[in-house]
Amino acid sequence: MTLSNSDVHGEDIVNKCITSNSDLISGVYEGGMKIWECTFDLIKYFEDEDVNFEGKSVLDLGCGAGLLGIFSLKQKANVVHFQDYNSTVIEEITIPNVLLNCDSDSLAHNIDGVSSKKRAKKSDVKAGLLNKCRFFSGEWSHFTQLMQNQEPPMKYDIIVTSETVYNPTYYSALHEVFQNLLANNGIVYLASKSHYFGVGGGVHLFETFIIERKLFNIHTLKVLDDGLQRILLSLLFKQKS
Repeated sequence: MTLSNSDVHGEDIVNKCITSNSDLISGVYEGGMKIWECTFDLIKYFEDEDVNFEGKSVLDLGCGAGLLGIFSLKQKANVVHFQDYNSTVIEEITIPNVLLNCDSDSLAHNIDGVSSKKRAKKSDVKAGLLNKCRFFSGEWSHFTQLMQNQEPPMKYDIIVTSETVYNPTYYSALHEVFQNLLANNGIVYLASKSHYFGVGGGVHLFETFIIERKLFNIHTLKVLDDGLQRILLSLLFKQKS
């Protein structure tokens, strides 16, 4: 589902990225064609800590290639929604990537030696996984409104997001997503570099933003110091007294 009014076929993102020599083009492209380092950090954390996705509703916010959502899908999440700013990213990268991973799951299942009588058809496996997925493009504020207008309003047990706090301009919209779409006992897993050159954002500025609004407890899960410092965070609603 596309949530913007622009001509989605006229974005011409690839050409604009090449000619501008930039991973970020304000109002046009927000880096979704590149897999950023913190995505891999978060996946490794999920593996190391055996984070439970089974039966959960999951939102991969600012999904890009969709690796975080695909990981949760493979870990038996019940519902996985993929959201990215650009429709081109969703259509040309996220959806094909999810399709390929659904195929690989089926292929691995067959290679494991399960008898032909017991193993599911490849198309059945793919359809089963894809039935758990929905794909959205557009601004976070529009996405939040759409999910709130569902009957019943959509709430996610887990929201995963990587390298989405690079620009302080977006913090209010990001906080709005967490505030309105996270289940009461849900958790946000967020990965970010300590700071981003040229756009002014980063972990410490975002932490200050969250603390000032007094709605979430924010915790540091892991700090990686190889190269530019990268940090994994979790957010949970404060308990009402």
